[in-house]
Amino acid sequence: MIKAYAAFGPGEALKPFEYDPGVLRASDVEIAVEHCGICHSDLSMLSNSWGITQYPLVPGHEVVGRIVDRGEFVRHLKLGQRVGLGWHSGYCMTCSTCLSGDHNLCADAEPTIVGRHGGFADKVRADAASVVALPDTIAAQSAGPLFCGGITVFNVLLQHNIPSTARVAVIGIGGLGHMALQILKVWGCHVTAFTSSETKKADALKLGADETLNSQQLDASTSVARQFDLILSTVNVGLDWNAYIATLRPKGRLHFVGATLDPLDINVFPLILNQCSVSGSPVGSPASIHTMLDFVARHNIEPVVESYRFDQVNEALARLESGKAHYRVVLSR
Repeated sequence: MIKAYAAFGPGEALKPFEYDPGVLRASDVEIAVEHCGICHSDLSMLSNSWGITQYPLVPGHEVVGRIVDRGEFVRHLKLGQRVGLGWHSGYCMTCSTCLSGDHNLCADAEPTIVGRHGGFADKVRADAASVVALPDTIAAQSAGPLFCGGITVFNVLLQHNIPSTARVAVIGIGGLGHMALQILKVWGCHVTAFTSSETKKADALKLGADETLNSQQLDASTSVARQFDLILSTVNVGLDWNAYIATLRPKGRLHFVGATLDPLDINVFPLILNQCSVSGSPVGSPASIHTMLDFVARHNIEPVVESYRFDQVNEALARLESGKAHYRVVLSR
């Protein structure tokens, strides 16, 4: 039996929960969970904001732990090896996107907390193809957020071939944004942080921003018109997107990794006249996660986390929901 914490309805507190995972599949591994980050996606799933939650729900898709069992077909992961598991726990492995290496775009990919139980537990299972070994040089207690938030921002650089000479702006200095600043800085970019919080300006500069701009004063600012090659939006609220598009250079890109549920109100002519793009992307493939881990290990990039025990899970969730977390929340044994 796997011992976990589950919600039994929208808005309900998590309670102890046990379930029988059945016989381990030949391509699966079982991970003893040591740490599990808490993501805003967990909050969205708990409240059924996306309309896809199945209860009881065991959240948790930023897992770090050790392999304690593996199926007979698994060869690349060893018992006792420390690994990470992110948003996806399996792929079809036969569609054109999987065969092209874009497993994260597989139409039949299995999210770790959609229709299955996640990492707020003592153990979790996943297809071995979705599990990535954690380098020894990366601190296990803070690594969980890399497997969702970290790869989400890193994947943008890979998919759009962002050069080190690019001028990049990040909207929102939070769970995603604080990792984006660190990654972009060592990537070589000139980095601007858009934030409405005076208290986060100093943090943004410390994390890697070359400068900060007050997002609430964007309309009044003419100094940043046609300045950025890429604007990375990490927030989940609606903003004046036309004001941000005005700060893009010709052929610039406004890219969404934060899941705002509001429709985008965007004027088309500025996009046409300056050949600009609006785009979005999810987490990355296992190969991209491996590349990201090598990158952050080489450059000593580390998410800033607050730690809670697993039995403090409801307190930890409340901390994240309050918006006061600095900057990610992780459950640890």
